[in-house]
Amino acid sequence: GLSVSTTLLCAGLGTLLFHLVTRGKVPAFLGSSFAYLGGFAIVSNNGENPENLPYACAAVALSGLVYVLFSALISAFGIRKMMKFFPPVVTGPIIISIGLILAPSAINNCQSNWLLAIVALATVVICNIWGRGMVKIVPILLGVVVSYAVAAALGEVDFSGVAAAPWVGLPIVWDNTVFALFGPQFDSGLATTAIITIMPLAFATMIEHIGDISAIGSTCECNYIADPGLHRTLLGDGLATILASLFGAPANTTYGENTGVLALTRVFDPRVIRIAACCAIVLSFCPKFAAVIAAMPACVIGGVSLVLYGMISAVGVRNLIENQVDFQNNRNVLVAALVLVLSLGIAYSTADAIVLELGGVTISLSGIAVGSLVGIVLNAILPGNDFEFDVSELEEAAE
Repeated sequence: GLSVSTTLLCAGLGTLLFHLVTRGKVPAFLGSSFAYLGGFAIVSNNGENPENLPYACAAVALSGLVYVLFSALISAFGIRKMMKFFPPVVTGPIIISIGLILAPSAINNCQSNWLLAIVALATVVICNIWGRGMVKIVPILLGVVVSYAVAAALGEVDFSGVAAAPWVGLPIVWDNTVFALFGPQFDSGLATTAIITIMPLAFATMIEHIGDISAIGSTCECNYIADPGLHRTLLGDGLATILASLFGAPANTTYGENTGVLALTRVFDPRVIRIAACCAIVLSFCPKFAAVIAAMPACVIGGVSLVLYGMISAVGVRNLIENQVDFQNNRNVLVAALVLVLSLGIAYSTADAIVLELGGVTISLSGIAVGSLVGIVLNAILPGNDFEFDVSELEEAAE
């Protein structure tokens, strides 16, 4: 339900802002974070209430402030002390839950035309397994392009919106911005629900960010963890997320695909990334380009989402495996179990949420919100929290 043009604009502006904060040293492009899709789906009732999207964007802006706060705390206390509150036994199950909660949305989209969905899925799998060079790096994009082309050839695409769209136009949709919320129709209960649902997702994306910056450093053979510093890269990511969400775009984040392109081309000059950001900004002022994307059949999105949402959960599983989380330890089993059962159980319950009345305000706590908060609190108070974030290993990977 969010504007493609606004998303492109904020991806470009967010990337430039990130480069400004990081002193132009890190060759990273910022795009829309998939981790927040679950939060947007919950707040907008799977797109059935698009008028709720500005509330979700406001919550994403506050999650960007979590980045800013975390950056300041890292500067003050060091990353090792801060990461003790967010070990893999907490963040892994949260990431797994995000992907699994989104899974029904992928199936629902596929049901409009399973043939085209399978074409998209097959293209992604083939490019991922047998692709070479750039083909192997952008399988999701190729899955969309191929299945979209097949859909157009079969007459399954309505291009009337593309024909009607102008070539040049403003990319901001005022009704989607956070600023549109200020007025007599403001719903404090919905705002609180959105904040509690979406803000915990920042903890998962911050962990992803740390891994991405380390991977970019390893590829470029530069220690970006030390210079410009992890606190600066987190700050840049957080400010870019705040900027994007205020104007009605999804959260911004660094991308693993970015690292793949760097490794393939061996072009590490951050100026190239800034040129790409400017290209995204220029495209954002072309409504016809946005209309082409908007005309994409739901089944095409569903086909690639089968892989995409599954990959989100797989990242969570990888997080647990790579950090060798000990599930013979009852403490770890308890924390992970409660995160998973609360996140998924509440999401798939008949109520979809836990509803509370506080001071005349109705607050709906989503499964992700409850699971994340319970996991973080339990990890902090239960004895045996022996997780140590390995800063030396991270720096070695970036050197």
